[in-house]
Amino acid sequence: MRIGMPLSFSGGFKETVDELVDHEKAGLDIVYVPEAYSFDAVSQMGFIAARTQRLEIASGILQIYTRTPTLTAMTAAGLDYVSDGRFTLGMGASGPQVIEGFHGLPYQAPLGRTREIVDICRKVWRREKLTHEGKNYNIPLPEEEGTGLGKPLKLVNHPVRERIPIMIAAIGPKNVAMTAEIAEAWEPIFYVPEKANEVWGESLATGKTKRDPALGELDTVVQAPLAIGEDLDELLDSMRPMLALYIGGMGAKGKNFYNNLARRYGYEAEAERIQDLYLDGKKDEAAAAVPRELLTKTSLIGTEGHVRERLAAFRESGVTTLNVTPLAGSAVERTRLIERVRGLADEL
Repeated sequence: MRIGMPLSFSGGFKETVDELVDHEKAGLDIVYVPEAYSFDAVSQMGFIAARTQRLEIASGILQIYTRTPTLTAMTAAGLDYVSDGRFTLGMGASGPQVIEGFHGLPYQAPLGRTREIVDICRKVWRREKLTHEGKNYNIPLPEEEGTGLGKPLKLVNHPVRERIPIMIAAIGPKNVAMTAEIAEAWEPIFYVPEKANEVWGESLATGKTKRDPALGELDTVVQAPLAIGEDLDELLDSMRPMLALYIGGMGAKGKNFYNNLARRYGYEAEAERIQDLYLDGKKDEAAAAVPRELLTKTSLIGTEGHVRERLAAFRESGVTTLNVTPLAGSAVERTRLIERVRGLADEL
């Protein structure tokens, strides 16, 4: 099982990367760099590539609407080059609040766009003369839609790899099936290992029946906050606001993917209550309504024995990369947590 970490730079990006160098020495395998509506992820991943030696670097995630498919392919090839083949292209649809609210773009056809982007990226990396006819993208641009001067081109540079790994963030049944069919890696959110097969098993199986064997086994990348010790209830409760934000506030009634996921896990009444409270501005009450069981099962917070048991549950359910957020007050303590979880995972 690989150990990864989502990059958090609330204390300052450069300071976080200084710490990341120590995490690499402690056994961290891969870092995931977010791009929501903050600084762009690409410049930061280039900086990380220059500061690290063996650490894999992934976008976590680049939004599919905000770059052309060809630019996404060029960017991935460039990052793979400066990192000596250590890059994974993580992509996802994000949500209408970000895409329409911050970027001013219509949130349309996320599955169709994703499939076409993956196809275009792989053509670019193979240095084919690029042609693509799809519902969402046409390359070159048809004569009647432009000047008529466009012609098929191929990437000037030779990529380090003609197949850069692609990870897709997906939680909906159709999106998960597509991911299992076409991607090297899958990133769900709020992953409960005991419920994973019930929620996603059929979708994964459907996608894998169409999967190209050349893609290899699907890498399942799961996030979990990490703390090891006694009497950590306060740390566990500190995760409530984030879950409440996603379940309650990331979308409107009937248009919240994360609320739907909580319902599929069996928390129908709780999900409805959290959303009602959050949308009414009662954020603290919404956080308090998050089921403790959901907090416990989606995290690695507790005694060493508890964390060992949860690691085994994640692995048994099919998780191959565990993306941990070490919760500690100092860089030294966070690095020590990476060392400990790396050791526990190696014991499985």
